[in-house]
Amino acid sequence: MGMFLRIIAVLLIVAACGRGQYSAPRNLDDACALAGERPRYMRAMEQAERRWQVPVPVQMAIIHAESRFIGDARTPRRWLIGVIPMGRQSSAYGYSQALDGTWEDYQDDTGNRRARRDDIRDATDFIGWYSHQSRDRNGIALNDARNLYLAYHEGHTGYARGSYRSKRWLMNVADRVSARAVMYDAQLRSCRRR
Repeated sequence: MGMFLRIIAVLLIVAACGRGQYSAPRNLDDACALAGERPRYMRAMEQAERRWQVPVPVQMAIIHAESRFIGDARTPRRWLIGVIPMGRQSSAYGYSQALDGTWEDYQDDTGNRRARRDDIRDATDFIGWYSHQSRDRNGIALNDARNLYLAYHEGHTGYARGSYRSKRWLMNVADRVSARAVMYDAQLRSCRRR
C-alpha cells in the first residue's frame, strides 16, 4: 500500500472514531439508562442544576426536543429547485440547538468565550442560563418545562407577546416536553433509590 493510501486510511479511521461522541444514547425514553450510558451527561446536567437551579429532568426534556442528544445536530439544508444547496434553515447547532447570536450572548454574559455548542457541559449550562433568564424576564418557574420550552423556542420577547399561541404544533411539542420532563423525573427518582 502506498504512503498516500496509508495516510487516507488513518485519517478515515480517526474521523470515524471522533464522530461517535456526538451520537445519541441508545435509549432516549429511559433516563436511568441514559445516565448509565452517558454519566458525563448527568454530571453536566447536575452541575447546571446547581448553578442555575433548572432541574435535570427539565434540561433532559429540552435537549431531547431540540437535538435528541445528538451533539452536532443541525437544522436541515434548504434547496433551490431540489438540487442546489442554499444553506441551512437557521444557525441552530449542537445539543441545545442554540442560534449563533444567542450563543454569543451566552458567551458574553457568562464570560465563557471558549464554550462550544457540541460540548454537553456547555450546552447544559446554556440551557440553565437561558431558563434562568426566562424566569427573570417572564416569570416562568424553573421547573415549568412547558413554558420554559416555549420561551426557549420563541425567545423571551416572542414568549412575552404570546407568539406561540398561533402555533398549535409548537404547543403540542411543549406539551410533550412537559410530559417527558415528568417521566424523566419519575425515572430518575426510581433509579436513584436503587
